[in-house]
Amino acid sequence: MLHSQLSLSLSPYMDLYDAVVPDDHFLRQMKELVDFSFVEEELKDKYCLDNGRQAEPPIRMFKYVLLKQIYDLSDADLVERAAVDLSFKYFLDLTPEAPVIHSSSLTKFRKLRLSDKDLMDILVQKTVELAVEQNLITSQTLIVDATHSSSRFHSKSPVDYLKDKSKSLRKTVYRYQESMKDQFPPKPGGSGLEDEITYTKELIQTIEKQSAVKDLPAVQEKKNVLEELIEDIDEEVV
Repeated sequence: MLHSQLSLSLSPYMDLYDAVVPDDHFLRQMKELVDFSFVEEELKDKYCLDNGRQAEPPIRMFKYVLLKQIYDLSDADLVERAAVDLSFKYFLDLTPEAPVIHSSSLTKFRKLRLSDKDLMDILVQKTVELAVEQNLITSQTLIVDATHSSSRFHSKSPVDYLKDKSKSLRKTVYRYQESMKDQFPPKPGGSGLEDEITYTKELIQTIEKQSAVKDLPAVQEKKNVLEELIEDIDEEVV
């Protein structure tokens, strides 16, 4: 069932937002200057209006997806951060003490509600246009390819997307242990998706064997993004 309107419940902790989320914070400006009401109209056919358990407002769910892309996080890591980051909660129209969704709900939303890449393109493009109008961003590079693999690969091939994310993971590892360069598997010589997936899995396995780096939060986040991406690709090509 669709619950259309976002509203902040009365909370004795609302002053925390004024204390810790400054006026010039990007997420505060996005929340206050960009009208996300268009999301409800575009997603209304994806929800049952009068049956079933009340769903999270579609605007809030879409905002989770935007945060996921802007900060390059897996579903699980995005939800974990949203639980403790007050700038995230403010953007999501949650009170400081409010619980966040389970990561499985976000995964289901982007794979089921947003499975239509044309619909996702409409939502992301409209968000970009509104953000540009408000001078919040100067190009369309900040919020792109925001969700399910079909949309993720709309502007890039799956191979290129995997290469970008594996490169980001390697660079993160090098910041802490540059000697890992000699231990990583050789990059695939061809341009096939299967070879790139195999390489990516071997890269992850190599990192997981290194106790000095595998548990570092920055490395874990990049690794989780890659693992989620491979899972999305597997589902997409089935």
